[in-house]
Amino acid sequence: MTSATLRAQVRVRAQERCEYCRLPQSASLLTLHVEHVIPRKHGGLTVLENLALSCPNCNWHKGSDLTGLDPDSGDICRLFHPRQQVWEDHFQSEPPQVIGHTPTGRTTVWVLAMNAPEQQLLRSDLG
Repeated sequence: MTSATLRAQVRVRAQERCEYCRLPQSASLLTLHVEHVIPRKHGGLTVLENLALSCPNCNWHKGSDLTGLDPDSGDICRLFHPRQQVWEDHFQSEPPQVIGHTPTGRTTVWVLAMNAPEQQLLRSDLG
């Protein structure tokens, strides 16, 4: 399968929305990225099951991280894995914010800076 085919499949599966913060492509000034959920440096493969659509903000903040510190408990926690976990189990949308309501959700919101002012501004008109 070509990389162009994989990218197209990821975009269709994600319905052109960031799989972390749910920002739609139509609200972003930049093209959403196809990223490795488990980064290649950690053994992640370039296969459909390990790829996610990510807005530039989420992708740049995630980098090669797999974990972060839960801002409430200070415990090390794995980041949200969109291929293995259900978004609604960890997050809720309260526009313009994304609220994490589990350790995984809180950690992911914090590490990926989902509620940075510029991200909230992009989501403010989405309702």
